[in-house]
Amino acid sequence: MRALAATLAALILLLQYPLWLGKGGWLRVWDLDRQVNAQKGENDKLKRRNDALDAEVRDLKQGFEAVEERARSELGMVRQDELFVQVIPPRAGDGQQGRPVAPGAAPAGKP
Repeated sequence: MRALAATLAALILLLQYPLWLGKGGWLRVWDLDRQVNAQKGENDKLKRRNDALDAEVRDLKQGFEAVEERARSELGMVRQDELFVQVIPPRAGDGQQGRPVAPGAAPAGKP
């Protein structure tokens, strides 16, 4: 009777091996499911980026406002009737407390 029980237990263990550790076993399925979810997250992030780039391309093709905004922010361009003012934050240990400097004049204490 013990031999029969031992044989049946061994058969059950042999049947369980492919279920848990085999090529299509649960551990492999769980790992693949985790990888699929990670890839879906990456795909969603890339889709949002592509949608933003597509909207930017359409905006640049259709209107001049986006071109003007980009020229202002990236190239520092101004219109003909505008005045450009640049504010420079004080450096550490400079001794100046953010006092404005007239255009073309040297800062106080500097020749």
